Amino acid sequence: MDGGLPNFKRWNIIYPIYINSKKTIAEGRRINASKACENPTCIEIGDCCKHLKIPCAIELDKAYPRDFMQIGRVRVLLKREDGSLYNPAISSKKQLMLQVAEFVPRHPGRVKKQEPASTASAAGTSKSGKGGRKKK
Repeated sequence: MDGGLPNFKRWNIIYPIYINSKKTIAEGRRINASKACENPTCIEIGDCCKHLKIPCAIELDKAYPRDFMQIGRVRVLLKREDGSLYNPAISSKKQLMLQVAEFVPRHPGRVKKQEPASTASAAGTSKSGKGGRKKK
């Protein structure tokens, strides 16, 4: 990616937990919960970075150190070797996380996933029958 592979180790890392609204700051969230998105994946974050014209590399075999069940991370390169930005609107890692958190809920794969889940939860809430305890 633009000859940056020798410096690949120096790229910024974004774990999906950084922008997960379900996590607390103590668990690793790095942005405000109201601006974060629900359960992002590293694939969705990588697609959003590509949409923002920022070089990225998805590493599916890596895990978040605090919670090793959170699999995957994305390496991003914000600046070129001469110091100029790839996207002038994004100058820091935090700005990138905020932009990605805005785009993830509108990701094409996510829109399709949420539609069946909302209809299933509405159908499962209606309950008929007797409730309560048995009398002795």
